[in-house]
Amino acid sequence: MFALGSSHRFYLYDGYCDMRKSFDGLCGLISSGMQRQATSG
Repeated sequence: MFALGSSHRFYLYDGYCDMRKSFDGLCGLISSGMQRQATSG
């Protein structure tokens, strides 16, 4: 995790990802691979 400013957080996924997935597929990758909720703010 790194921060650019005081109110924003960015998480980087360090694995391979197929960018042709839909938003639902990418959110599923975040929730399963990073144990984070994509919509948690």
